Amino acid sequence: MVEQVSLYRAPTTEADADALADWLSDRIGATVTVRDRFCSLYADDSLAEEFAETRVLSPHDRETGNTMLGIVRYEERALDDPERAGGVLYDGLGVQKRLGTRLPEDERGLDHAHIILTSRVLGTWGDHDGRWHKRVNVLGQPALVSVPGLYEAPAKPEAYYKEKQKHAMLSGGAPPREVLEEQVEGDFLVEDDPRTTDVLNGYVLQAVHYLDTGEAFCEQEHCRLANPHRQPGVIEAQLREPEFCERHTSLYGTD
Repeated sequence: MVEQVSLYRAPTTEADADALADWLSDRIGATVTVRDRFCSLYADDSLAEEFAETRVLSPHDRETGNTMLGIVRYEERALDDPERAGGVLYDGLGVQKRLGTRLPEDERGLDHAHIILTSRVLGTWGDHDGRWHKRVNVLGQPALVSVPGLYEAPAKPEAYYKEKQKHAMLSGGAPPREVLEEQVEGDFLVEDDPRTTDVLNGYVLQAVHYLDTGEAFCEQEHCRLANPHRQPGVIEAQLREPEFCERHTSLYGTD
């Protein structure tokens, strides 16, 4: 049973760790505390190279890692200034394993959940189709919640891709993201979306729920514990009423 939750701040201000902790505290019996960025607390001289080891090299290549000097230097700069990092996909399970070795030894039990908000884009390998898939969260100990993954992992509405294809046919190139977001109707999340924290509430709760029950996700698409693969489904699950399905309302409902 999870008795304590440590939530680590994200580099981006769009993910408000204090607000996430307050929301979580209202729904679970554990004590929730907010800590500084995980890497600012526990980074050491080898962490940059370990991040380089988890870099995804190709969407269809299971092997990861590029530890050339220039790549390691990039990772060192990303640790010092996370806002400068971007455009790289990392093996989420590989990152989880490496960060897990840096948890305080007396806090590694399943009664103490560690949830790391990160600005890195994470993925997991799909054996069923032989490619990497971006993820919002990677459950386990510690759990990882990717803020940019919220915008990038779930697929956008069909109209978004049709508009993108049409623009490419007419102009020979991809349109700026801002243009697409203005032209396409339909509800989906964009970078620095003001709804980011509200949507992340459910993904943070999923991390605690998994340690408590072993259940990864809820099959009911309108529940905050669901794992939709498309952006409209994310909006439906995380921002529409009711918050939870009937079964999970009995666990986490506040009424």
